[in-house]
Amino acid sequence: MFRAATAFRAVLIVAGGIASPAFCEVAKYLPPVEHLEDYVREPLPPGFGVQHTDVNGPVYTDASGMTLYRWPLGTLRNGPAGERKNGPPACYDVKQRVNTGLMSPYPGGLLLPDLDTRPTCTQMWPPVLADDDAAPVGKWGLVQRTDGRRQWTFDGYPVYRSALDTKPGQVNGNPDGRSGDAGARRQPIGPKAKLPPAFEATTVATGRLLAYEGFSVYVRDGETANSIRCKDECLKEWRPVAAAQMARASGEWSVVQRAPGQLQWAFRGRPVYTRINDSRRRSFEGSDVTGWHNVYTQENPAAPSEFTVQETRVGLILADSSGRSIYRYRCIDDALDNLSCDHPTSTQAYRFAVCGKGDPDRCATMFPYVPAPQDAKSDSLIWGTMYIDPRTGKKVEKDSPRALNVWTYRDRPIYTHGMDRGPGEINGDAWGEFNGHRNGYKGFFLRDDFLGNAD
Repeated sequence: MFRAATAFRAVLIVAGGIASPAFCEVAKYLPPVEHLEDYVREPLPPGFGVQHTDVNGPVYTDASGMTLYRWPLGTLRNGPAGERKNGPPACYDVKQRVNTGLMSPYPGGLLLPDLDTRPTCTQMWPPVLADDDAAPVGKWGLVQRTDGRRQWTFDGYPVYRSALDTKPGQVNGNPDGRSGDAGARRQPIGPKAKLPPAFEATTVATGRLLAYEGFSVYVRDGETANSIRCKDECLKEWRPVAAAQMARASGEWSVVQRAPGQLQWAFRGRPVYTRINDSRRRSFEGSDVTGWHNVYTQENPAAPSEFTVQETRVGLILADSSGRSIYRYRCIDDALDNLSCDHPTSTQAYRFAVCGKGDPDRCATMFPYVPAPQDAKSDSLIWGTMYIDPRTGKKVEKDSPRALNVWTYRDRPIYTHGMDRGPGEINGDAWGEFNGHRNGYKGFFLRDDFLGNAD
C-alpha cells in the first residue's frame, strides 16, 4: 500500500563545474534525502546545468537555474498543435483572440475570455535566447526567430522557460504531463536516467517509478546482493531481472550471481524482480504482497502532515484531515498557443463554467478550496499555500478583503467536492470536459488500479 515519501535536496551540477548563486539558492528549499536519481552526463551549452526536482527528477536549467521546456507537436481531436521537431518556433509575442476548434466539439473562431488580461505566448513562455557567439553542442542547437534573434533548441525543439517558475527546482509549467485531447502541453526537458538497457524511470504520483521492459520492478525485504531469499516457490511469482554475461557494475547498479552462469541486476544493493502475474504495465499490484515493494529512483516529497490517504473503489487517493478526497483542476485553452488556464493568475471563466455554470458562489460550494492554517509551512517546492479570493478565483494579497489561505500543489489550489459525504467517496473525479482532462477536475490519486495509474 502507499508508503509516505521523503523530501529531496538539490544536487548542483553546472557546465564547467561551478554552481552559480541562483543554483545555490535552491538548497534553502529542498531538505536532505537519501537518494536522488542519477543521470547520463552529456555536453551542455555554457552556463546551462542540471537540477534535481521534487517530482520530475533531473531537469535541464538555464544560467539562472530555471527549468527548461519544449512544446512538442501533439495530435488533438481535430488537428495537431505545438512545434515540429527541427521546425520553426511557433510561440511569439502575439495575443491570441479566438479559439481554433482543434480539441473541442466547438467550432473555431469564437472569442476567448478575458482578452483584456490574456497574456501572449512569450509572456508565459519566454524563449531561451542564445548569445551571438553561441555554437551548437551535443543535442543543443540553434534556430532563428522571425525577429532575427537566435533561440536554443534541444533535440530539434525550441527551448523555453515558464513564467510560473519563480525558484530553481520548480516545474510549475507542467502540472501533470498529459497531452492529447487535453492539449499540447509543454514538457520539461532533462537528461536520461542512468540505467541499464531496457530499464526506464517514469514520473508517477508517488515518485520516479522504475520499470523493466515497461513492467514495474520490485525488491524484497531482507534481500541483499549477498543474501538471495527468492528461490524455488518464490520464483513462480517473481522473475529475477537477468543481466547479460558481459554486464558490469556501474554507479548504483551491480550484478549478482544467483547461480553459476545466472546473473541478476541489483539496484542500490538489492536484487530486482518483475512480477509474473502483474496485469498491467507500471503496476503497483506487487506491493500488495507482504514484504515486496515497488522501486523508485527517487520518491516524491510527502504531503503536509494534516493530509491523509484514503481507499476508494479504484485505488488510493490523497484526502484532507477529515478524509474527504482531494481534487486537482486541469485546464488548457483551445487557442493556437495552447496556454494553460488552471493557474490562479489565468482566466477563471473556464473553471467557473464547469463547476458552477458561471456562478463563483456555486462553484465554491461544488468544489471548495482546501483551507490552510495561517502558519502552514511546506518542506518542498511542490506543496505550498497562497491567498485566493473565492469570488474571482484569483491570487490576492493576505490583507485583501476576501482573502482565503489555501493549500496548493505545484502552485495551483486543490479542492474537495461538495457531493462527497465521507472518506473514500470520489464523486468529483472526471468532472468536466474530456473526463476532466481538458477543463475539469481529477482526483488526486496516489494509486489508481483501474482507470490508469496516477500521475
